[in-house]
Amino acid sequence: MAWVVLVVSGVLEAVWATALGRSEGLSRPWPTTVFAVALLLSMGGLAWAMRTLPTGTSYAVWVGVGAGLTVGWGMATGTEPVSVVRVLLILGLVGCIVGLKLAH
Repeated sequence: MAWVVLVVSGVLEAVWATALGRSEGLSRPWPTTVFAVALLLSMGGLAWAMRTLPTGTSYAVWVGVGAGLTVGWGMATGTEPVSVVRVLLILGLVGCIVGLKLAH
């Protein structure tokens, strides 16, 4: 169960990172609210998962899932440039995250 919570928390990290970017310095109410709620849920889930999973592994998975999804979303929506190299690097990041789970 801790792994599921950790991955969901990583997804929420991508949500808050994207909302933060759209909040224009926390000046737009809706993205700022999404940012704050997603941040609290993401951190809470990370903290909960770290009760049973190693800290380093938990943090690496949380950051990796969040970063990968944030960049992937940016590429899908056109706010990030798309290239073969960038896609391969994101896939490598995902591969490393899966490796951490399998090594656990």
